[in-house]
Amino acid sequence: MTRILITSALPYVNGVKHLGNLIGSLLPADVHARFRRQLGDDVLFICATDEHGTPAELGALKAGEEVGEFCARQHAIQADIYRRFGLSFDHFGRTSSSQNAALTQHFYRRLDAAGLIDERELRQVWSPADQRFLPDRYVLGTCPHCGYGEARGDQCDGCGTLLDPDELVTPRSALSGDTALEIRPTRHLFLRQSRLVETLRSWIDKRNGWPPFVVSTAKGWLTAELRDRCITRDLAWGIPVPRAGFESKVFYVWFDAPIGYIAATQEWAECASGRDWQSWWRQADDVRYVQFLGKDNVPFHAVSFPATLLGSGEPWKTVDVIKGFHWLTHEGGKFSTSGQRGVFTDAALEELPADLWRWWLIANAPESADTDFSVPRFVAEVNKDLADVFGNLANRIISFAHSVFDGCIPDGGTPIGQEAGLAAELDQRIATLRRHHEALEFRAAASETRAIWSAANAYLQQAAPWTAIKSDRARAAVVTRTGLNLVRLSAVLAWSIIPELSDKVLDAFGDGGVIPRWPTERCREQLDRDAGHPVKRLAPIVAKIGPDKAAHLVQRFGPA
Repeated sequence: MTRILITSALPYVNGVKHLGNLIGSLLPADVHARFRRQLGDDVLFICATDEHGTPAELGALKAGEEVGEFCARQHAIQADIYRRFGLSFDHFGRTSSSQNAALTQHFYRRLDAAGLIDERELRQVWSPADQRFLPDRYVLGTCPHCGYGEARGDQCDGCGTLLDPDELVTPRSALSGDTALEIRPTRHLFLRQSRLVETLRSWIDKRNGWPPFVVSTAKGWLTAELRDRCITRDLAWGIPVPRAGFESKVFYVWFDAPIGYIAATQEWAECASGRDWQSWWRQADDVRYVQFLGKDNVPFHAVSFPATLLGSGEPWKTVDVIKGFHWLTHEGGKFSTSGQRGVFTDAALEELPADLWRWWLIANAPESADTDFSVPRFVAEVNKDLADVFGNLANRIISFAHSVFDGCIPDGGTPIGQEAGLAAELDQRIATLRRHHEALEFRAAASETRAIWSAANAYLQQAAPWTAIKSDRARAAVVTRTGLNLVRLSAVLAWSIIPELSDKVLDAFGDGGVIPRWPTERCREQLDRDAGHPVKRLAPIVAKIGPDKAAHLVQRFGPA
């Protein structure tokens, strides 16, 4: 049995996430976790909400809530949405946990003892009215490049230009509106990544299975002069810095958030007796660790987080494979949480079942380049793949079995060359599908799954039990038995991507509600078995998205 540790990039707590966030890390991580469980591997799938930083404080301010109350409410909202999307986390924690605070402070002390922490003076915006330093996002003003009046001190959402607070025209505090801002000196702590360049380069060179753009991004950071990273901020909300003179500061969110993977595993272990979090994270040579994340998170996971783990001098488990994704775009433009542009996960679930979204997103995963979402494309492809191919396969042969064979898998007859040829083809296709899953090739896995459904449909179309029954009942029985077992096999192979739809099919055979094991025996035996086993009637497992619904989706999710 292989031990597989899986983490997906932590979704930020401030607001419901859009489909781009879902396919960028969460959903493919779930598909891989489910596939690995089907193989019988020992899987631990960990995630958490990322709850520190300025957006959480500003979100709470806008909502009129205390920050802790705001984060708790938003965490619950996101956890419910992910549950309804079928994400099978073993634990979904929070970076505001006591476990994460203790671990983050532990890593700081280890890095400080190793000479990898440096205290430096910076100049930062001070608000006399607020009596505090303002992080970049707490400073608003007019963009000097495009004139957008709500630009932040780190970036203008109007034109996308990266900014420093002192570049803004008529800057003001996002907290109080104070315009009498000053630039004052303040002291912060830096992680001396520059001292770890050779250690990180050697570590990256020993990794394999990373997408090319992930490798090039990571090495690009190391080829250029790797800058030391500031790991503290002048904020009230966050993990306190255990250092004299830093009582009013907290750790930077990008320092503590990845440590949250380990802390969430601690939370998981404390939920039940007999769980050992350290066996997954310390001296865990038998663990294969896979991270799923969007391309903007690659530098932090390929450089900064490993710098923390390696720099500690302790035997922490580092990632084996980083599976990075490009962007999912929306009708030719960016998805945007702040601009509320695109399809958001809560709205998606209000309109259609989760598996329809899951299928399309995995079948079009932005693995090697950006992928554009449009409602017409989504509707056409979901209708074709799930209704016309998978749904048609299941419904027509199960309906035929009920009308002719009393709703049971029929016995009698002997398979011929047609069934042997089909079994040989499926043996090859299942092996190919498994290779795609193991290689984290999600689009290819969906494509091969679709090809297996199509091969099953083609067999039924050619063998035509509804025709054979008129003259050769034994032959019709063989084809029906083969067809029913094809349906069950098709559901098993698709379960990691569309678990709810697959469970509906498997339940018709009395196999629903459990993790369906990946097929190990040859298909010839699988397709000619279970004679006499009853099969429940199925309502159409996938209702086609009709013209009226499609028009409604265009109106709701089409171009702004």
